[in-house]
Amino acid sequence: MFNWVKTAMLMAAIMALFGVVGGIIGGESGMLLALVFGGAMNVFSYWFSDKMVLKMYNAREVDETSAPQFYGMVRELAQRAGLPMPRVYLIDEDQPNAFATGRNPEHAAVAATTGILQLLSARELRGVMAHELAHVAHRDILISTVSATMAGAISALANFAMFFGGRSEDGRPSNPLASIAVALLAPLAASLIQMAISRAREYEADRGGAEVSGDPHALADALAKIQMYAEGRIPMAPAEAHPETAQMMILNPLSGGGISGLFSTHPPTEERIARLRAMAR
Repeated sequence: MFNWVKTAMLMAAIMALFGVVGGIIGGESGMLLALVFGGAMNVFSYWFSDKMVLKMYNAREVDETSAPQFYGMVRELAQRAGLPMPRVYLIDEDQPNAFATGRNPEHAAVAATTGILQLLSARELRGVMAHELAHVAHRDILISTVSATMAGAISALANFAMFFGGRSEDGRPSNPLASIAVALLAPLAASLIQMAISRAREYEADRGGAEVSGDPHALADALAKIQMYAEGRIPMAPAEAHPETAQMMILNPLSGGGISGLFSTHPPTEERIARLRAMAR
């Protein structure tokens, strides 16, 4: 419950920030234009983000003929979670990782890399896929799409303010120092909020996935193994080329792990493992 309340507050904060940036750039009309612009971007992302991200990763769809064990595992977990059967994909990448996408449970897809299938035991992989299906059940794909789109739109508006300056409601140029401050601080604030939303949803998916699988230790063991063997050491070219997709993964796929916790898309793995172990007591 705490993570849901936290997510709602953070989503409200990023929407408010979007409106404030629009207001600084062009008064009430600028705020309205910014919200319309952001809404249009959200609608587009909501409908097409799954197709775009699967294409980015060159994911190939599999079924019970081409990947019987993996497909059967996802089907069993979807039934336990009370979800429609999602489309199932494999990604030919050595880095062990997985993600869920799709605009709602009826149009969901889950994907895993060949690397994660090779690294994890069947029990551990089941824990990971239960986590991904929890994202589907919680509609986290929609939440992350909206937060990422809003953050991107805020950055775009801030860049506009930097190069063209803001306007007051009567059309007069606003204070140039204010425009510079908006251009520098607004994207930073938006990124902080977006990353906080992502971390809250990961904790909730860990909890939900452990409940679906009935085995919290399985996901905890999987997270420990992935971090030990692969995190930041085995590159994942599509993720490096499209870092905005990093928040979708079970663990951050990007190299260069010295990112501050505030800017991390995922909570500390050690904390995630500790919470899962506590659930099993």
